[in-house]
Amino acid sequence: MELKTPRGTRDFLPDVMIARKHVIQVIEGIFARYGYSPIETPAFEHLETLTCKGGDEVDEQIYAFEDKSGRKLGLRFDLTTPLARLVAQNPNIPMPFKRYHISRVWRYERQQKGRYREFWQADVDVVGSPLMVADAEALTVAVECLRALGFVSFQVRINHRKLLEALAAVCGIPDDLIPAAFRAMDKIDKIGRKGVWEEMEGKGIEFDAIESILDFIEIAGPPEEVLSKAEELVGEHPLGKQGIDELRQIAGHLKAFGISDEVVIDLSLVRGLSYYTGPIFEASIPEGGVGSVAGGGRYDGLVAMYGAQPRPAVGISLGIERIMAIMIERKMVPDMRTMARVLVAPVNDKMREKAIELAQVLRDSGVATDLDLRGRKLGKLFEYADIMRVPYVLVVGPRDLKEGVVVLRNMTSGDEERIPLDTLGKNVNDVIQTGNLEA
Repeated sequence: MELKTPRGTRDFLPDVMIARKHVIQVIEGIFARYGYSPIETPAFEHLETLTCKGGDEVDEQIYAFEDKSGRKLGLRFDLTTPLARLVAQNPNIPMPFKRYHISRVWRYERQQKGRYREFWQADVDVVGSPLMVADAEALTVAVECLRALGFVSFQVRINHRKLLEALAAVCGIPDDLIPAAFRAMDKIDKIGRKGVWEEMEGKGIEFDAIESILDFIEIAGPPEEVLSKAEELVGEHPLGKQGIDELRQIAGHLKAFGISDEVVIDLSLVRGLSYYTGPIFEASIPEGGVGSVAGGGRYDGLVAMYGAQPRPAVGISLGIERIMAIMIERKMVPDMRTMARVLVAPVNDKMREKAIELAQVLRDSGVATDLDLRGRKLGKLFEYADIMRVPYVLVVGPRDLKEGVVVLRNMTSGDEERIPLDTLGKNVNDVIQTGNLEA
């Protein structure tokens, strides 16, 4: 038996899992603060549910299988599809429906830094609002999450699918080739202008059209500057005018939300999924080395694909794996191997029962506490606390107990404090909160 995880999956030992839980808890706190409510859906769906909106590229990435009754199923490849199915299945949900979902998804694709076949996403979505303030709020939530995680420098790019369609039409790209053009343009960060040109040329798009659209999508910058140029490019094209108007609305809302400084309009932003119908957005960390860390957009037609009443919808997804890759590399996550803040260490076997009692006192006071379970000597317990990065050891000895105290040692500084038994829980909590011992 070969003992390893399947390709593209990983185990998480406590030091990594503690860091991941920290990141997820920070993100979840921001989601809740903005009034989003949690949901959960099955890890697998009926295959037709997943293939309804994905397109050929996504269909190839789905982990599809048959159960023992021959039902065709698949692991979810994102968290938006289950949301659309859930809304279609529950038409009486009060609108707008603001939900968040933090969970695993699976895609059969090439593994690289920050990208795995099993990975976690953190999504917020608003279903039922056609107003651009919903798009602006989703963007704001993502920015707030990045700020709360400790990122100071990052950039949010926004664009509009209707503006892109107008530009494509103005450039002379035939309607039936626009999806192929978009798929090629979506790869510009990976394959460069030359690679995009060759792919579009291979699809039958003419030279002048390729040159024009590639020149246009190089335009990026502050919203009003870019939108003024875009107006000149698309003229009276109705889709272009609508896209520009909605981007202007979003820019105004972002000023009110207080995040306009982080946002630029980038006409090269495409986002490959075909179900986007309006504004689209991505966030990235400079020199992060993993591509975008968040992305999303408006998808007003998706719920109706499942046979339900049309519902406007917009959302954004944060990539936990990519965020974690950057934070670990930059040492931005807690360096912990255990949740315990205190290890209770009896000096001998006779002190073991008392050590158990005191551990329970600390736990009842809300202190994450570990206890020796192997009968090790005191020196070995100090070594264990060092290895596990437990910041404090509570030494339980007979002489101290006779005086009504125990000794709390700071494992980093070596400082010690004698703490009265009758105020043990409060005093230890205070020490953990302040990091101060009275030697």
